[in-house]
Amino acid sequence: MVTGDNLQTAKAIALECGILASSEVATEHNIIEGRVFREFSEKEREQVAKTITVMGRSSPNDKLLLVQALRKGGEVVAVTGDGTNDAPALHEADIGLSMGIQGTEVAKESSDIIILDDNFASVVKGNVCSSAYPRVIASMLEVVRWGRSVYANIQKFIQFQLTVNVAALVINVVAAVSSGDVPLNAVQLLWVNLIMDTLGALALATEPPTDHLMHRSPVGRREPLITNIMWRNLLIQAFYQVTVLLVLNFSGTSILHLKSYSTEHAVDVKNSLIFNAFVLCQIFNEFNARKPDEINVFAGVTKNHLFTGIVGVTFVLQILIIEFLGKFTSTVKLNWQQWLISIVIAFVSWPLAVVGKFIPVPKTPLAKYFIRPVQRCRTARNA
Repeated sequence: MVTGDNLQTAKAIALECGILASSEVATEHNIIEGRVFREFSEKEREQVAKTITVMGRSSPNDKLLLVQALRKGGEVVAVTGDGTNDAPALHEADIGLSMGIQGTEVAKESSDIIILDDNFASVVKGNVCSSAYPRVIASMLEVVRWGRSVYANIQKFIQFQLTVNVAALVINVVAAVSSGDVPLNAVQLLWVNLIMDTLGALALATEPPTDHLMHRSPVGRREPLITNIMWRNLLIQAFYQVTVLLVLNFSGTSILHLKSYSTEHAVDVKNSLIFNAFVLCQIFNEFNARKPDEINVFAGVTKNHLFTGIVGVTFVLQILIIEFLGKFTSTVKLNWQQWLISIVIAFVSWPLAVVGKFIPVPKTPLAKYFIRPVQRCRTARNA
């Protein structure tokens, strides 16, 4: 609480509002005058700002300095105000909330959200207004839901995209190095990229928000976009796809009983099945990408008609490619048994994803394990 009142008045109001739990909690570390705060150096303000609960006798510049100190310390700052003197702090904050009735026009223009009836309980009920657009009334909780949904959908697509990229890269590199031939040719990889970049993005980016998102902790400003849960999921799926398809690449002739075929035709059938199984794995894995941290990946899938439509169209196009566009993609027709093998290989990704989600992941982001040695080297050089 930042106010122009003296410390005793500010303390009494803070106790009444519950900002301070008791008088014993009110110490010089969390109650401060604006004059004292502004006399600190910039680094001292960053340290002290995180301990302040009440600031009394403050000027508009003190509010601005407090917001700046908190933001420099990595905090996400929200400021409320109704007067013209609150405008600098409202503008500087990540989220500025002004009062719709008592608030001045300057405060409203400097804020991001206007509380129409000056009642903070209305933030939950929905009586808020965004000043960034022409006074559109929206629910604050719904805004948070959609914001988290957009962020989560980006993560889903990244997990899906990395899985496809890692699997395709490893399969072709290992096959090329060991035998000099690749099971996935350029045209086939272009089709895979179309699934991954265009259709996959449309399918996963249109996932509607769910209540589950509101149970997650807020994401920190410096948190990595790729979480440990995402790394676990994509590595499990990529490892499975690489293992199965490389086994087919090196031993597929005997496993698929193709020895009775001519050598050239046997290789064509084997590579066609590898390509078919790889594409079907991505189609099935799209469902896994929908729910990176939930067991039931099918929850709400029927509500997203675009997702189900894209998956259906992708599957139909894959059938057409294998059965009718063999000259274009350098594939041959597969019989029903080979189609069944491809579907079974892809289907295993579902129970595998369920089992994988029981594997615990460390809370420390994986990226920090790689950043720390670099930071130590830099520190050693500077020393």
